[in-house]
Amino acid sequence: MATDSWAEAVDKQEAALDSMGKLQLKEKPEENGTTANAKDSAPAKSEGEKAADDEEIEDVGAQSLLNKLIRNNLVNTTNQVEVLQKDPNSPLYSVKSFEELRLKPQLLQGVYGMGFNRPSKIQETALPMMLAEPPQNLIAQSQSGTGKTAAFVLAMLSHVDPNNKYPQCLCVSPTYELALQTGKVIEQMGKYYPEVKLVYAIRGNKLQRGMKLQEQIVIGTPGTMLDWCSKFKFIDPKKIKVFVLDEADVMIATQGHQDQSIRIQRMLPKNCQMLLFSATFEESVWNFAQRIVPDPNIIKLKREEETLDTIKQYYVLCNSKEEKFQALSNIYGAITIAQAMIFCHTRKTAGWLAGELSREGHQVALLSGEMQVEQRAAVIERFRDGKEKVLVTTNVCARGIDVEQVSVVINFDLPIDKDGNPDNETYLHRIGRTGRFGKRGLAINMVDSKMSMNILYRIQEHFNKKIEKLDTDDLDEIEKIAS
Repeated sequence: MATDSWAEAVDKQEAALDSMGKLQLKEKPEENGTTANAKDSAPAKSEGEKAADDEEIEDVGAQSLLNKLIRNNLVNTTNQVEVLQKDPNSPLYSVKSFEELRLKPQLLQGVYGMGFNRPSKIQETALPMMLAEPPQNLIAQSQSGTGKTAAFVLAMLSHVDPNNKYPQCLCVSPTYELALQTGKVIEQMGKYYPEVKLVYAIRGNKLQRGMKLQEQIVIGTPGTMLDWCSKFKFIDPKKIKVFVLDEADVMIATQGHQDQSIRIQRMLPKNCQMLLFSATFEESVWNFAQRIVPDPNIIKLKREEETLDTIKQYYVLCNSKEEKFQALSNIYGAITIAQAMIFCHTRKTAGWLAGELSREGHQVALLSGEMQVEQRAAVIERFRDGKEKVLVTTNVCARGIDVEQVSVVINFDLPIDKDGNPDNETYLHRIGRTGRFGKRGLAINMVDSKMSMNILYRIQEHFNKKIEKLDTDDLDEIEKIAS
Protein backbone atom coordinates (compact mmCIF):
# COMPACT_ATOMS: atom_id res chain seq x y z
CA MET A 1 0.00 0.00 0.00
CA ALA A 2 1.33 3.43 -0.90
CA THR A 3 2.28 6.00 1.73
CA ASP A 4 -0.60 8.19 0.57
CA SER A 5 -3.01 5.37 1.37
CA TRP A 6 -2.12 5.08 5.02
CA ALA A 7 -2.04 8.83 5.39
CA GLU A 8 -5.50 9.02 3.88
CA ALA A 9 -6.69 6.31 6.24
CA VAL A 10 -5.50 8.06 9.39
CA ASP A 11 -6.84 11.39 8.23
CA LYS A 12 -10.25 9.83 7.71
CA GLN A 13 -10.11 9.00 11.41
CA GLU A 14 -8.83 12.44 12.36
CA ALA A 15 -11.53 14.06 10.24
CA ALA A 16 -14.42 11.91 11.42
CA LEU A 17 -16.87 14.78 11.65
CA ASP A 18 -19.87 12.60 12.40
CA SER A 19 -18.25 11.15 15.49
CA MET A 20 -17.01 14.58 16.48
CA GLY A 21 -20.51 15.97 16.17
CA LYS A 22 -21.84 13.31 18.54
CA LEU A 23 -19.24 14.19 21.13
CA GLN A 24 -19.66 17.97 20.96
CA LEU A 25 -21.21 19.43 24.06
CA LYS A 26 -24.09 21.86 24.31
CA GLU A 27 -22.31 23.81 27.01
CA LYS A 28 -19.81 26.35 25.73
CA PRO A 29 -16.41 24.70 26.35
CA GLU A 30 -14.27 26.66 28.76
CA GLU A 31 -11.15 26.12 26.70
CA ASN A 32 -12.41 26.11 23.17
CA GLY A 33 -10.13 28.41 21.21
CA THR A 34 -13.05 29.75 19.17
CA THR A 35 -15.70 32.16 20.44
CA ALA A 36 -18.56 31.56 18.03
CA ASN A 37 -21.18 31.39 20.77
CA ALA A 38 -20.07 34.68 22.24
CA LYS A 39 -20.91 36.52 19.02
CA ASP A 40 -24.60 35.80 19.42
CA SER A 41 -24.83 37.43 22.84
CA ALA A 42 -22.42 40.31 22.30
CA PRO A 43 -23.76 43.87 22.65
CA ALA A 44 -24.19 46.06 19.59
CA LYS A 45 -20.97 47.59 18.29
CA SER A 46 -20.13 50.97 16.84
CA GLU A 47 -19.28 51.38 13.16
CA GLY A 48 -15.60 51.75 14.06
CA GLU A 49 -15.62 48.53 16.05
CA LYS A 50 -17.43 46.75 13.21
CA ALA A 51 -14.80 47.93 10.74
CA ALA A 52 -12.05 46.62 12.99
CA ASP A 53 -13.84 43.29 13.41
CA ASP A 54 -14.17 42.99 9.65
CA GLU A 55 -10.45 42.35 9.42
CA GLU A 56 -9.74 38.67 9.82
CA ILE A 57 -7.93 37.70 13.04
CA GLU A 58 -6.12 34.40 12.76
CA ASP A 59 -7.35 31.83 15.29
CA VAL A 60 -4.44 29.41 15.61
CA GLY A 61 -6.58 26.74 17.25
CA ALA A 62 -9.18 26.84 14.49
CA GLN A 63 -6.46 26.86 11.83
CA SER A 64 -4.79 23.80 13.37
CA LEU A 65 -8.08 21.91 13.44
CA LEU A 66 -8.84 22.99 9.86
CA ASN A 67 -5.50 21.62 8.68
CA LYS A 68 -6.32 18.27 10.30
CA LEU A 69 -9.75 18.13 8.69
CA ILE A 70 -8.61 18.91 5.15
CA ARG A 71 -5.46 16.80 5.12
CA ASN A 72 -6.04 13.82 2.84
CA ASN A 73 -2.44 12.80 2.40
CA LEU A 74 0.93 13.27 4.02
CA VAL A 75 2.67 16.59 3.66
CA ASN A 76 5.26 15.98 0.98
CA THR A 77 7.96 17.88 2.82
CA THR A 78 11.52 18.06 1.54
CA ASN A 79 12.76 19.43 4.86
CA GLN A 80 15.55 17.40 6.41
CA VAL A 81 15.02 16.14 9.96
CA GLU A 82 17.63 17.39 12.43
CA VAL A 83 18.03 15.38 15.64
CA LEU A 84 19.67 16.68 18.81
CA GLN A 85 20.13 13.97 21.44
CA LYS A 86 20.40 14.57 25.17
CA ASP A 87 23.05 11.80 25.29
CA PRO A 88 25.45 12.14 22.34
CA ASN A 89 26.96 8.74 23.20
CA SER A 90 23.64 6.96 22.77
CA PRO A 91 23.32 5.15 19.43
CA LEU A 92 20.96 7.00 17.10
CA TYR A 93 18.84 4.81 14.89
CA SER A 94 15.70 5.04 12.84
CA VAL A 95 13.27 2.45 11.54
CA LYS A 96 11.92 1.73 8.08
CA SER A 97 9.14 -0.61 9.17
CA PHE A 98 6.74 -0.95 12.10
CA GLU A 99 7.91 -4.54 12.68
CA GLU A 100 11.32 -3.21 13.76
CA LEU A 101 9.63 -1.50 16.73
CA ARG A 102 8.60 -4.87 18.25
CA LEU A 103 5.09 -3.68 18.95
CA LYS A 104 2.47 -5.76 20.74
CA PRO A 105 0.67 -7.89 18.10
CA GLN A 106 -2.69 -6.17 18.73
CA LEU A 107 -1.10 -2.74 18.17
CA LEU A 108 0.63 -3.86 14.97
CA GLN A 109 -2.76 -5.14 13.84
CA GLY A 110 -4.26 -1.74 14.66
CA VAL A 111 -1.51 0.04 12.71
CA TYR A 112 -2.11 -2.07 9.61
CA GLY A 113 -5.87 -1.86 10.12
CA MET A 114 -5.59 1.90 9.68
CA GLY A 115 -3.86 1.41 6.35
CA PHE A 116 -0.34 2.17 7.59
CA ASN A 117 2.41 0.57 5.55
CA ARG A 118 5.67 2.13 6.69
CA PRO A 119 6.62 4.97 9.05
CA SER A 120 6.61 8.57 7.81
CA LYS A 121 9.83 10.62 7.86
CA ILE A 122 9.31 12.00 11.38
CA GLN A 123 8.03 8.64 12.69
CA GLU A 124 11.19 6.88 11.52
CA THR A 125 13.22 8.92 14.00
CA ALA A 126 10.69 9.76 16.72
CA LEU A 127 9.17 6.32 17.36
CA PRO A 128 12.41 4.58 18.48
CA MET A 129 12.94 7.42 20.99
CA MET A 130 9.33 7.35 22.23
CA LEU A 131 9.30 3.55 22.63
CA ALA A 132 12.81 3.24 24.17
CA GLU A 133 13.45 1.77 27.61
CA PRO A 134 14.09 3.57 29.84
CA PRO A 135 11.70 6.23 28.46
CA GLN A 136 13.20 9.27 26.74
CA ASN A 137 11.73 12.77 26.67
CA LEU A 138 11.12 14.40 23.32
CA ILE A 139 10.47 17.85 21.86
CA ALA A 140 9.46 17.54 18.20
CA GLN A 141 8.62 20.02 15.48
CA SER A 142 5.94 18.54 13.28
CA GLN A 143 3.13 20.09 11.26
CA SER A 144 -0.28 18.56 10.65
CA GLY A 145 -0.07 15.78 8.10
CA THR A 146 3.34 14.36 9.07
CA GLY A 147 1.97 11.46 11.10
CA LYS A 148 2.90 12.82 14.55
CA THR A 149 -0.54 12.15 16.12
CA ALA A 150 -0.33 8.47 15.17
CA ALA A 151 3.24 8.39 16.53
CA PHE A 152 2.48 9.61 20.04
CA VAL A 153 -0.77 7.60 20.14
CA LEU A 154 1.28 4.48 19.40
CA ALA A 155 3.70 5.46 22.18
CA MET A 156 0.89 5.87 24.73
CA LEU A 157 -0.75 2.57 23.78
CA SER A 158 2.62 0.79 23.97
CA HIS A 159 3.44 2.04 27.47
CA VAL A 160 0.04 1.27 29.02
CA ASP A 161 -0.37 -1.76 31.29
CA PRO A 162 -3.97 -2.88 30.63
CA ASN A 163 -4.06 -4.85 33.88
CA ASN A 164 -3.83 -1.62 35.90
CA LYS A 165 -7.23 0.08 35.97
CA TYR A 166 -6.12 3.67 36.52
CA PRO A 167 -4.86 6.53 34.32
CA GLN A 168 -1.30 6.01 33.03
CA CYS A 169 -1.15 8.42 30.06
CA LEU A 170 -2.28 12.03 29.85
CA CYS A 171 -2.59 13.90 26.54
CA VAL A 172 -3.31 17.63 26.67
CA SER A 173 -4.68 19.51 23.63
CA PRO A 174 -5.36 23.26 23.41
CA THR A 175 -9.03 22.94 22.36
CA TYR A 176 -11.67 20.34 22.92
CA GLU A 177 -12.14 19.82 19.15
CA LEU A 178 -8.45 18.91 18.80
CA ALA A 179 -8.73 16.61 21.82
CA LEU A 180 -11.62 14.79 20.17
CA GLN A 181 -9.64 14.46 16.95
CA THR A 182 -6.75 12.78 18.78
CA GLY A 183 -9.22 10.56 20.64
CA LYS A 184 -10.52 9.23 17.33
CA VAL A 185 -7.01 8.11 16.40
CA ILE A 186 -6.59 6.40 19.80
CA GLU A 187 -9.88 4.55 19.34
CA GLN A 188 -8.97 3.43 15.84
CA MET A 189 -5.40 2.36 16.59
CA GLY A 190 -6.53 0.60 19.77
CA LYS A 191 -9.37 -1.22 17.99
CA TYR A 192 -7.76 -4.62 18.62
CA TYR A 193 -6.66 -3.71 22.14
CA PRO A 194 -10.05 -3.39 23.90
CA GLU A 195 -8.57 -3.77 27.39
CA VAL A 196 -7.20 -0.22 27.09
CA LYS A 197 -9.86 2.43 27.73
CA LEU A 198 -10.02 6.15 26.97
CA VAL A 199 -11.80 9.04 28.70
CA TYR A 200 -12.14 12.70 27.67
CA ALA A 201 -11.26 15.38 30.25
CA ILE A 202 -13.34 18.13 28.69
CA ARG A 203 -15.88 20.47 30.22
CA GLY A 204 -19.33 18.92 30.19
CA ASN A 205 -18.05 15.43 30.95
CA LYS A 206 -19.38 15.42 34.49
CA LEU A 207 -18.04 12.82 36.91
CA GLN A 208 -19.26 12.01 40.42
CA ARG A 209 -17.16 13.54 43.18
CA GLY A 210 -14.88 11.08 44.92
CA MET A 211 -14.68 8.61 42.04
CA LYS A 212 -11.38 7.35 40.65
CA LEU A 213 -10.97 6.88 36.92
CA GLN A 214 -10.33 3.34 35.68
CA GLU A 215 -9.47 4.32 32.09
CA GLN A 216 -5.75 4.10 31.27
CA ILE A 217 -5.62 7.04 28.83
CA VAL A 218 -7.01 10.51 29.54
CA ILE A 219 -7.15 13.12 26.79
CA GLY A 220 -8.44 16.64 27.30
CA THR A 221 -7.89 20.35 27.67
CA PRO A 222 -5.53 21.94 30.24
CA GLY A 223 -8.07 23.49 32.65
CA THR A 224 -10.24 20.37 32.98
CA MET A 225 -7.20 18.09 33.14
CA LEU A 226 -5.74 20.21 35.96
CA ASP A 227 -9.05 20.11 37.86
CA TRP A 228 -9.24 16.32 37.50
CA CYS A 229 -5.68 15.95 38.83
CA SER A 230 -5.75 18.46 41.70
CA LYS A 231 -9.21 19.74 42.61
CA PHE A 232 -11.35 16.61 42.14
CA LYS A 233 -8.53 14.02 42.37
CA PHE A 234 -10.11 11.77 39.70
CA ILE A 235 -6.53 11.11 38.53
CA ASP A 236 -3.48 10.24 40.65
CA PRO A 237 -0.76 12.20 38.81
CA LYS A 238 2.00 10.22 40.56
CA LYS A 239 0.97 7.11 38.56
CA ILE A 240 1.28 8.77 35.14
CA LYS A 241 3.87 7.18 32.81
CA VAL A 242 3.46 9.36 29.70
CA PHE A 243 2.52 13.05 29.40
CA VAL A 244 1.85 14.35 25.86
CA LEU A 245 1.47 18.04 25.16
CA ASP A 246 0.19 18.49 21.60
CA GLU A 247 0.02 21.67 19.48
CA ALA A 248 2.25 23.62 21.88
CA ASP A 249 2.32 26.70 19.66
CA VAL A 250 -1.49 26.82 19.73
CA MET A 251 -1.44 26.13 23.47
CA ILE A 252 0.64 29.16 24.40
CA ALA A 253 -1.45 31.42 22.16
CA THR A 254 -4.40 30.82 24.50
CA GLN A 255 -4.35 32.73 27.78
CA GLY A 256 -3.96 30.52 30.83
CA HIS A 257 -3.11 27.27 29.02
CA GLN A 258 0.63 27.69 29.47
CA ASP A 259 0.36 28.07 33.25
CA GLN A 260 -2.15 25.18 33.54
CA SER A 261 0.09 22.85 31.53
CA ILE A 262 3.12 23.68 33.69
CA ARG A 263 1.09 23.05 36.86
CA ILE A 264 0.04 19.62 35.57
CA GLN A 265 3.62 18.75 34.64
CA ARG A 266 4.89 19.67 38.14
CA MET A 267 2.53 17.10 39.69
CA LEU A 268 3.93 14.21 37.62
CA PRO A 269 6.69 11.82 38.78
CA LYS A 270 10.29 12.49 37.74
CA ASN A 271 10.41 9.32 35.60
CA CYS A 272 7.28 10.28 33.61
CA GLN A 273 7.98 10.47 29.88
CA MET A 274 7.35 13.97 28.48
CA LEU A 275 6.48 14.36 24.79
CA LEU A 276 5.87 17.83 23.33
CA PHE A 277 4.89 18.64 19.74
CA SER A 278 4.68 21.97 17.96
CA ALA A 279 4.32 23.02 14.31
CA THR A 280 6.57 26.02 14.91
CA PHE A 281 9.59 26.60 17.11
CA GLU A 282 9.53 30.32 17.80
CA GLU A 283 11.33 31.59 20.90
CA SER A 284 8.15 31.60 23.01
CA VAL A 285 7.51 27.95 22.12
CA TRP A 286 11.12 27.01 22.93
CA ASN A 287 10.95 28.69 26.33
CA PHE A 288 7.70 26.88 27.12
CA ALA A 289 9.00 23.51 25.85
CA GLN A 290 12.14 23.69 27.94
CA ARG A 291 10.12 24.38 31.09
CA ILE A 292 7.87 21.38 30.44
CA VAL A 293 10.37 18.81 29.11
CA PRO A 294 13.60 18.19 31.08
CA ASP A 295 16.67 16.70 29.32
CA PRO A 296 14.91 16.27 25.98
CA ASN A 297 15.83 14.75 22.69
CA ILE A 298 14.93 17.30 20.02
CA ILE A 299 13.68 16.71 16.49
CA LYS A 300 13.58 19.77 14.26
CA LEU A 301 12.79 20.31 10.62
CA LYS A 302 15.69 22.15 9.05
CA ARG A 303 14.37 25.41 7.65
CA GLU A 304 13.84 25.19 3.93
CA GLU A 305 14.67 28.25 1.90
CA GLU A 306 11.47 29.86 0.69
CA THR A 307 11.64 30.28 -3.05
CA LEU A 308 9.56 32.22 -5.54
CA ASP A 309 11.50 30.91 -8.53
CA THR A 310 8.57 28.93 -9.94
CA ILE A 311 6.05 31.79 -9.54
CA LYS A 312 5.65 34.50 -12.19
CA GLN A 313 4.48 37.75 -10.54
CA TYR A 314 2.53 40.60 -12.16
CA TYR A 315 0.63 43.70 -11.10
CA VAL A 316 -2.37 45.44 -12.66
CA LEU A 317 -2.91 49.21 -12.28
CA CYS A 318 -6.45 50.29 -11.40
CA ASN A 319 -8.11 53.37 -9.87
CA SER A 320 -10.85 51.86 -7.69
CA LYS A 321 -12.36 48.68 -6.32
CA GLU A 322 -14.76 48.63 -9.28
CA GLU A 323 -11.87 48.93 -11.75
CA LYS A 324 -10.11 46.08 -9.98
CA PHE A 325 -13.24 43.98 -10.45
CA GLN A 326 -13.35 44.88 -14.16
CA ALA A 327 -9.69 43.90 -14.57
CA LEU A 328 -10.41 40.66 -12.74
CA SER A 329 -13.30 39.96 -15.12
CA ASN A 330 -10.95 40.46 -18.09
CA ILE A 331 -8.51 37.97 -16.60
CA TYR A 332 -11.20 35.53 -15.47
CA GLY A 333 -11.47 33.58 -18.72
CA ALA A 334 -7.82 32.63 -18.50
CA ILE A 335 -7.63 31.84 -14.80
CA THR A 336 -10.58 29.42 -14.84
CA ILE A 337 -8.61 27.09 -17.09
CA ALA A 338 -7.13 25.85 -13.83
CA GLN A 339 -8.09 26.81 -10.26
CA ALA A 340 -7.50 30.19 -8.68
CA MET A 341 -7.50 31.72 -5.21
CA ILE A 342 -8.36 35.40 -4.75
CA PHE A 343 -7.26 37.06 -1.50
CA CYS A 344 -9.00 40.08 0.06
CA HIS A 345 -8.00 42.06 3.14
CA THR A 346 -11.42 41.99 4.83
CA ARG A 347 -14.34 39.62 4.90
CA LYS A 348 -16.58 42.50 3.72
CA THR A 349 -14.59 42.89 0.48
CA ALA A 350 -14.43 39.09 0.06
CA GLY A 351 -18.23 38.84 0.40
CA TRP A 352 -18.79 41.70 -2.06
CA LEU A 353 -16.39 40.24 -4.63
CA ALA A 354 -17.84 36.72 -4.40
CA GLY A 355 -21.32 38.18 -4.86
CA GLU A 356 -20.29 40.21 -7.95
CA LEU A 357 -18.62 37.20 -9.55
CA SER A 358 -21.62 34.99 -8.80
CA ARG A 359 -23.98 37.56 -10.35
CA GLU A 360 -21.97 37.26 -13.55
CA GLY A 361 -22.65 33.53 -13.51
CA HIS A 362 -19.30 32.26 -12.25
CA GLN A 363 -18.88 29.28 -9.93
CA VAL A 364 -17.26 30.85 -6.87
CA ALA A 365 -16.61 29.60 -3.33
CA LEU A 366 -16.26 31.98 -0.37
CA LEU A 367 -14.13 31.27 2.70
CA SER A 368 -13.76 33.57 5.70
CA GLY A 369 -13.18 33.53 9.43
CA GLU A 370 -16.75 33.76 10.72
CA MET A 371 -17.50 30.31 9.29
CA GLN A 372 -17.35 27.26 11.56
CA VAL A 373 -14.22 25.15 11.08
CA GLU A 374 -16.27 22.26 9.65
CA GLN A 375 -17.91 24.63 7.16
CA ARG A 376 -14.51 25.91 6.06
CA ALA A 377 -13.28 22.34 5.59
CA ALA A 378 -16.34 21.53 3.43
CA VAL A 379 -15.72 24.61 1.24
CA ILE A 380 -12.06 23.64 0.76
CA GLU A 381 -13.01 20.06 -0.13
CA ARG A 382 -15.47 21.30 -2.80
CA PHE A 383 -12.76 23.57 -4.20
CA ARG A 384 -10.21 20.77 -4.14
CA ASP A 385 -12.68 18.52 -5.98
CA GLY A 386 -13.09 21.18 -8.68
CA LYS A 387 -16.76 21.89 -7.96
CA GLU A 388 -15.82 25.56 -7.80
CA LYS A 389 -12.93 26.87 -9.88
CA VAL A 390 -12.33 30.07 -7.92
CA LEU A 391 -11.99 30.50 -4.15
CA VAL A 392 -12.41 34.02 -2.74
CA THR A 393 -10.94 34.24 0.73
CA THR A 394 -9.15 36.25 3.40
CA ASN A 395 -5.91 35.45 5.23
CA VAL A 396 -7.52 32.57 7.12
CA CYS A 397 -6.82 30.50 4.02
CA ALA A 398 -3.28 31.71 3.33
CA ARG A 399 -1.47 29.12 5.43
CA GLY A 400 -1.08 25.39 5.10
CA ILE A 401 -3.74 24.64 2.48
CA ASP A 402 -2.34 22.65 -0.43
CA VAL A 403 -4.55 22.28 -3.50
CA GLU A 404 -2.41 20.87 -6.27
CA GLN A 405 -4.55 22.29 -9.08
CA VAL A 406 -4.14 25.94 -7.96
CA SER A 407 -2.03 27.67 -10.60
CA VAL A 408 -3.17 31.29 -10.12
CA VAL A 409 -3.28 33.48 -7.01
CA ILE A 410 -4.74 36.99 -7.20
CA ASN A 411 -4.17 39.56 -4.47
CA PHE A 412 -7.30 41.67 -4.88
CA ASP A 413 -5.92 43.58 -1.89
CA LEU A 414 -2.21 43.58 -1.06
CA PRO A 415 -1.43 42.18 2.40
CA ILE A 416 -0.62 44.82 5.02
CA ASP A 417 -0.13 44.67 8.77
CA LYS A 418 -2.09 46.62 11.38
CA ASP A 419 0.23 49.63 10.90
CA GLY A 420 -0.27 49.72 7.13
CA ASN A 421 3.16 48.28 6.29
CA PRO A 422 3.73 45.43 3.80
CA ASP A 423 3.09 42.04 5.38
CA ASN A 424 5.81 40.15 3.54
CA GLU A 425 5.26 36.86 5.35
CA THR A 426 1.56 36.81 4.46
CA TYR A 427 2.40 37.74 0.85
CA LEU A 428 4.72 34.74 0.69
CA HIS A 429 2.11 32.43 2.21
CA ARG A 430 -0.58 33.72 -0.14
CA ILE A 431 1.27 33.39 -3.42
CA GLY A 432 2.86 30.18 -2.12
CA ARG A 433 -0.54 28.52 -2.68
CA THR A 434 0.55 28.33 -6.33
CA GLY A 435 3.81 27.12 -7.84
CA ARG A 436 3.71 24.10 -5.55
CA PHE A 437 4.94 20.57 -6.18
CA GLY A 438 7.52 21.90 -8.66
CA LYS A 439 4.93 23.36 -11.02
CA ARG A 440 4.86 26.86 -12.49
CA GLY A 441 2.54 29.36 -10.83
CA LEU A 442 1.16 32.81 -11.44
CA ALA A 443 0.54 35.66 -8.97
CA ILE A 444 -1.38 38.81 -9.99
CA ASN A 445 -1.48 41.84 -7.69
CA MET A 446 -4.23 44.47 -7.99
CA VAL A 447 -2.94 48.02 -7.34
CA ASP A 448 -5.49 50.85 -6.94
CA SER A 449 -3.62 53.77 -5.29
CA LYS A 450 -0.21 55.36 -4.74
CA MET A 451 -0.16 53.77 -1.31
CA SER A 452 -0.71 50.24 -2.65
CA MET A 453 1.89 50.86 -5.38
CA ASN A 454 4.35 51.81 -2.63
CA ILE A 455 3.45 48.63 -0.74
CA LEU A 456 4.12 46.59 -3.90
CA TYR A 457 7.51 48.26 -4.45
CA ARG A 458 8.50 47.44 -0.87
CA ILE A 459 7.41 43.80 -1.28
CA GLN A 460 9.45 43.64 -4.48
CA GLU A 461 12.51 45.01 -2.68
CA HIS A 462 12.08 42.61 0.23
CA PHE A 463 12.11 39.52 -1.98
CA ASN A 464 14.51 41.01 -4.55
CA LYS A 465 12.18 39.69 -7.24
CA LYS A 466 10.81 41.83 -10.08
CA ILE A 467 7.03 42.12 -10.33
CA GLU A 468 6.11 43.00 -13.91
CA LYS A 469 3.24 45.17 -15.10
CA LEU A 470 0.49 43.20 -16.83
CA ASP A 471 -1.42 44.46 -19.84
CA THR A 472 -4.83 42.84 -19.42
CA ASP A 473 -5.47 43.12 -23.17
CA ASP A 474 -2.77 40.53 -23.77
CA LEU A 475 -3.56 37.39 -21.78
CA ASP A 476 -1.39 34.92 -23.71
CA GLU A 477 1.15 34.62 -20.89
CA ILE A 478 -1.56 34.07 -18.28
CA GLU A 479 -3.27 31.39 -20.38
CA LYS A 480 0.08 29.67 -20.95
CA ILE A 481 0.90 29.50 -17.22
CA ALA A 482 -2.65 28.76 -16.04
CA SER A 483 -3.00 25.86 -18.41
